[in-house]
Amino acid sequence: MKKTLEDYSHINGWGIDADPLDLPNYPIKERTENDNKGMIWERPAQQPALVEVLHSNERPGLTAVFGSPNPPSGLSGRLRRFAFKYSESTWTHWLALLVADRINMMEGLGDDLNNGHIPNLFAEHGAKAELQFNKAGLAKKVFTIGAIIMLVVTFSKARSRNNS
Repeated sequence: MKKTLEDYSHINGWGIDADPLDLPNYPIKERTENDNKGMIWERPAQQPALVEVLHSNERPGLTAVFGSPNPPSGLSGRLRRFAFKYSESTWTHWLALLVADRINMMEGLGDDLNNGHIPNLFAEHGAKAELQFNKAGLAKKVFTIGAIIMLVVTFSKARSRNNS
């Protein structure tokens, strides 16, 4: 079933730009017939969606023109599909997208290692600039990461001793 503009008339402000002769940014302006000369334009042709493109569930479909992102895949893709089941006004939508971004980063590291490429995490995370402009912040990060690694190693050794 194809949705029309009327289906969304209950949303405040929906379709505000549908009438090119209505300029909402000048609500009190006296209108003349020459106000919108040259401003009426043809809607662009629909760009073909060659990959799965996730979009807000508050829209009836894709916009006429959009970026062609990488299609969602893996665990992060499933999490993104889950996020787009919810309105953009909910924390569930945004929190799921944030978690999906972090998972996607880890999936990318795994893909790099599977393809025989060892990522240069020092350079990719901007440590050279941090070393130059924020030495104290970099020292905190290095100390924190070292402490986390030490805790993980300590707990895994203690756990292996208890299991023996």
